[in-house]
Amino acid sequence: MGIVNVTPDSFSDGGLFLDANVAIAHGLELFEQGAQILDIGGESTRPGAQPVGEREELRRVLPVIEGLASALATVDDRPRISIDTSKAAVARAALAAGAELVNDVSALRGDPEMASVVADADAECCLMHMLGEPRTMQREGGPRYGDVVDDVKSFLAQRLELAVDAGIDARRILLDPGIGFGKTPAHNLTLLRRLDELTTLGPPLVIGTSRKTFLGRIAAGAGGAREPLAADARLPGTIATNVMALERGASVFRVHDVAPVAAALAVAAATLGGKWTARSKTS
Repeated sequence: MGIVNVTPDSFSDGGLFLDANVAIAHGLELFEQGAQILDIGGESTRPGAQPVGEREELRRVLPVIEGLASALATVDDRPRISIDTSKAAVARAALAAGAELVNDVSALRGDPEMASVVADADAECCLMHMLGEPRTMQREGGPRYGDVVDDVKSFLAQRLELAVDAGIDARRILLDPGIGFGKTPAHNLTLLRRLDELTTLGPPLVIGTSRKTFLGRIAAGAGGAREPLAADARLPGTIATNVMALERGASVFRVHDVAPVAAALAVAAATLGGKWTARSKTS
């Protein structure tokens, strides 16, 4: 899953792809690198991010989704387009414009109409765990859990059941433990270490560690530095966590750097016995 942020304030690439044509070109480049899903987002969910109005979010994402859908319409084995939103109106318009998957970080809690929008469109959806909301999830004092894996698993099981009861096909649901969303570095590492415990829920697991701050802190600490490495220096940590997540049962990897992560996953899968099923560029 290649990330296309059409935002001015995302932590890693905010402002780089605000122009629709630039964002479309970036999405096509990620597809050429091996992305099977292009995740388009118009509202940052970084810690402390401020909400974006529905009209502005639509203004940002619709031209990109329409442009990508048009450019890829005749391409064999084209990627699915995902809309990263918690607003039902944005999801509805994005699905009409060519998106096929709704990536909802609120797990259908942000908008009471979202479940019906997904169900009526027979779309795919990704349900993610988040403690709190982007503005507050990493405030001083830190998030607290009894057992982070048990708590996340229970939450995802409940949201999965709610989604199916709302008419969403269970075969079209993905689950995301929400690495970095209302979690300390220790929580993130525990979830990655015990990710296999979430596979018993059934749906494919999405992992999103790409360029996140806890990776920069770990790498900096290993080198004796106090400040975390910059976002664009966190690729080694991104690769390491995605390879480990593959071994523990994840099957969708949401990343900024598609080509190097895809290559690492291919090698890891060959070592593990062929679990990785990335699209072949020659197929």
